Amino acid sequence: MTQLTQNRRKFLWSMGALSLTAISGSWAFSSSKKPGKKVNKRDVIYSLIEGKVNEDYIPSAFFVHFGEGFKTGDAAVNRHLEYFNSIDMDFVKIQYEAEFPLLKSVKKPEDWANMPFYKKDFYEKQLYVVKELVKKGKKLAPVIATLYSPFMSAGHSVTGDVLTEHLKMDPEKVKKGMDIITESTLIFANECIKLGVDGFLASTQGGEGFRFKDPSIFKEYVKPYDLTVMNRINEACSCNVLHICDYVGDYDDLSPFVDYPGHIVNCSMKVANNMLQPSDIYRQFNKPVFGGLEKRGPISQKSQFTLTSSVKEVLKNAPDRFILGAECALLGNIDWKQVRMVVDIAHGAV
Repeated sequence: MTQLTQNRRKFLWSMGALSLTAISGSWAFSSSKKPGKKVNKRDVIYSLIEGKVNEDYIPSAFFVHFGEGFKTGDAAVNRHLEYFNSIDMDFVKIQYEAEFPLLKSVKKPEDWANMPFYKKDFYEKQLYVVKELVKKGKKLAPVIATLYSPFMSAGHSVTGDVLTEHLKMDPEKVKKGMDIITESTLIFANECIKLGVDGFLASTQGGEGFRFKDPSIFKEYVKPYDLTVMNRINEACSCNVLHICDYVGDYDDLSPFVDYPGHIVNCSMKVANNMLQPSDIYRQFNKPVFGGLEKRGPISQKSQFTLTSSVKEVLKNAPDRFILGAECALLGNIDWKQVRMVVDIAHGAV
């Protein structure tokens, strides 16, 4: 661990910096450290990308899906901003609510040739949310839009199991549909770029350990479409997060993603049944690491003592270029106050 890392985290190792006191059966924070000064969140994130770090302030962000009633329109815009302000996170991250509809017509690999081509009008409701959050949020923090990979959208169209089976059966026929989906995905990405997003949380799936015994399927029929989209957004944007999504399964190997573009990497610490440290991910990718906490781990539980201990342990073992977060979205019913507590620890305010 570098001397800089030690300096940044000394407030977590010092009993004077953070102590827990049991009061009436609950835990309350007491601290000799004054609340952290206000920072420019845009400067913090971009400095981290450029290789600079703030000794007293570790950026942090956690994402949630807001549920029915908050997916489109001004209700979605206002909910995003309410959450951003409530937990004081360092991104304005836009949830994606324009999943491709399930198709009953694609039953065998050759049916992918008839994959519908969704144009700009398909994304209009999502683009409205992007436009408003860029307008209202860009002065506050980097604005990043969630972007599903072509493989993920193909899975939404037929279910992940059907897509996986079709790729095993006849991947060349599935390519026709993937080409169509990729072109549609680029329409959405390019429109977001025109609206002024700083970048994307660019998600990838398809490389999970359970998915394909033959690694060439991912290499030849999933990864090229990922790269087509990600290379485009990397040309246009300066704050892209590579999100190696573990929503449907764990990964046995992260090496297929090392050459993916992106300024920050976000993934699970569990790889091949081993629990890695954020510093391990940093050494492999050589870019800022975003994550460290499990989305269904201590942050979703009620024990503040357990949560605080977990956060301290993550920060103690994190690289200098680090953003505290989770490997994927938290449960929708998570207590926002609990999330704010974690963010405050990272920011040095408690």
